[in-house]
Amino acid sequence: MIEAVCHCGAVRVAVPAQPEQVTDCNCSICRRLGTLWAYYSPAQVKVTDLDATAAYVRRDQPEQGHIAFHHCRTCGCTTHWSSLDPTRDRMGVNARLMALEVLGQARIRHLDGADTWEYLD
Repeated sequence: MIEAVCHCGAVRVAVPAQPEQVTDCNCSICRRLGTLWAYYSPAQVKVTDLDATAAYVRRDQPEQGHIAFHHCRTCGCTTHWSSLDPTRDRMGVNARLMALEVLGQARIRHLDGADTWEYLD
């Protein structure tokens, strides 16, 4: 089991395995957050205290309001995103919150989320 832990330790996200690759997205929110996303099925992920998070959903552009970005209410670290579509079997965990030795083994892929939604590598 691998954990992603916010700075203050209030939120812990447990996943079954270290990511083989992570995504560095340049969309308008991900580039501001500075996250590296590791993707898992929601059934594989355990968030220790979801009440310790607050969620942001972009509402000004409905086509982009399909995911909730969660951050720790205490320290502000972005911990994960979850889909608001119950049929979608994918969520993102912020791999920057994993141990350095775990993150260091993952391949970083660059996603052009600002324009083409294609990987640039």
